[in-house]
Amino acid sequence: MISVSIVTYKTDLDEMASCLHSLESPLVDDIYVIDNADEQRMARFCSGRKGIIYIGGPNVGYGTGHNKALRQVMKNKRHKYHLVLNSDVYFAPDVLDYLVDYMDRNPDVAEVQPNIIYPDGRQQYNCRLLPTPIDLIARRFLSGPFADRLNSRLYLTFADRQREINAPYLQGSFMFFRVECFGSVGLFDERFFMYPEDIDITRRMHRLYRTMYVPGATIVHAHRAASYKDKRMLRIHMKNMIKYFNKWGWLCDKERRTWNRQLLKELEYK
Repeated sequence: MISVSIVTYKTDLDEMASCLHSLESPLVDDIYVIDNADEQRMARFCSGRKGIIYIGGPNVGYGTGHNKALRQVMKNKRHKYHLVLNSDVYFAPDVLDYLVDYMDRNPDVAEVQPNIIYPDGRQQYNCRLLPTPIDLIARRFLSGPFADRLNSRLYLTFADRQREINAPYLQGSFMFFRVECFGSVGLFDERFFMYPEDIDITRRMHRLYRTMYVPGATIVHAHRAASYKDKRMLRIHMKNMIKYFNKWGWLCDKERRTWNRQLLKELEYK
């Protein structure tokens, strides 16, 4: 019923083992490991493990890597749901039971994401507004009350995390999709090497379906925030965000403005 894709790049094998342990569910059929580092150690790690399909190759980026799996999933037509998963995520296997039940009961939902926390229990704010260029500048380079207010608005930190939220942007570490919706929306946009591909695909899904944050299940994400610690990753992030705004609009993005205002109103933002 569920296929899974995990894109790796010089990934720690203990981390990978913990992630795979979360997928020990009878609901999971195929687990695609797309190794963008094309390492023999990862190939050996995956060899012989039931249900794992290893795909090695050059580093093509995050979304393009997942597309390698999604094209096979779309072709074989055996799976109802597909999970795009980071290797630094782990959770109880019954999380998948909850999400399948939710999707089965809500056929108008294309994408769903549970509550996400850090390993120490702190909240991650994974359902968000669509960002503006000003939001990203404030997040990166500004501090003080103005930046704090923009960040709270963007990440919906003021919202009640015990309510469901139909958000136009769900963070990319755990994205649970209805497979048939890719036929209407398309796969990840391969012009983005990494970072904004999750914003892009969620907003494309959001045009035709609901894209939901649901609080009834919780997963753990050991978020590294690499672009905050590595100047090379920061450059990659900035370069790809420029591509994103070139595609959707910098200051003039009517869809972004409409959806953000609508969600803030629903959440009674003051």
